[in-house]
Amino acid sequence: MPMPSPDEIDPFRPARVQSGVLPARFAGEPIPMILRHAEVRRAAKDWQTFSSDAPMRVPIPSEEAVRSVRQLPIEADPPLHGQFRDLLKPVFLRPLQPAYQARLDRLVAGLIDAAAARPRIEVVRDFALPLQSRALALLLGMPDAAAEEWIGWGTHVFHDGDDGDGSARGQGLDRYIRRALAAAAGSGGDEFFALLQRAEVAGRRLTTDEQVGIANLAFAGGRDTVIHTVSRIIAHFAGHRAELEAIWSDPRRIAFATEEFVRFVSPLTHIGRVCPRPTEVGGEMVAADGRVSLCWASANRDETVFDRPDEIRLDRSPNPHLGFGSGIHTCLGAAQARAILRSLILHLGARTRAITILGEERQYDEQDSYRRWVGYRALDVAMEART
Repeated sequence: MPMPSPDEIDPFRPARVQSGVLPARFAGEPIPMILRHAEVRRAAKDWQTFSSDAPMRVPIPSEEAVRSVRQLPIEADPPLHGQFRDLLKPVFLRPLQPAYQARLDRLVAGLIDAAAARPRIEVVRDFALPLQSRALALLLGMPDAAAEEWIGWGTHVFHDGDDGDGSARGQGLDRYIRRALAAAAGSGGDEFFALLQRAEVAGRRLTTDEQVGIANLAFAGGRDTVIHTVSRIIAHFAGHRAELEAIWSDPRRIAFATEEFVRFVSPLTHIGRVCPRPTEVGGEMVAADGRVSLCWASANRDETVFDRPDEIRLDRSPNPHLGFGSGIHTCLGAAQARAILRSLILHLGARTRAITILGEERQYDEQDSYRRWVGYRALDVAMEART
């Protein structure tokens, strides 16, 4: 299958070079996309001008149809944002603990061994999705059995299947979270829902909607992005085995490679911000309460920052990518994503001799103003075990 065209890999280059802004429309809404690295970073830090205090409107397209609660802490500005972020750090920084990494390594190694024992495996749904779900159960201190239900939700909790606008799937997630919170009430345990029931912010207990909003983000955020990145890494090493052999045994090289894959794939194209006041963005006027896009994918290909940005250079350093965002809203799940991807690279090298692509169906982020390759709908491979 031929590689995607340059316009599908980096559809933002012409506008990035010419003006730095792409006037785009999403579901009929005009939203200028900020494209250059420095300007995206500047906007991400300026929460007074580009606010996240916009329930359901931080994602683009917006999510009014799929949920009724504010995702926390991502849809809040200071000081509320910091209070909720600090509350969740003990959970989301667990991947920095050696014991946690060891458990994650066992999970990844087991999945790779199981894949190599089969004549072929479909990577997206039979490998990357179970990996993301079971790793999330580990992060949240929940049993493996819980992950089996999450696997059934598919690669995107709102938009996987023929659900139209995703409202039915969103309502299903909301019911699941509220049932889980009710079941955990008074349990005194250390799993995620019990912790939410006991949590306090600014000297008060969380409201039910706040608990649901935190859990909604935990399940929706980082799901398809991790799945796409895992699949793209496996596909890359299928065609570039020598690169894997050169890095898999060296933790420092694995760390550099992980950051480069996050930059190159940029699985989340962009994120929205709302302007509380009329604001000029690269010659485009944004009305009060209008939205702008911070385009991570374009910033990560900015030729003024990254030498040969369209090449995967696994030793790239420095690598100031924005694949996990920037500013106060830098992805809270970044430590988990990095831990998963580093473990994946390590064990692909240690436990396989070769990976062969047998078939693929690509997935694109398709909007009125661009079409961008993000990952795979399906990726069939054969993994040969290292003996």
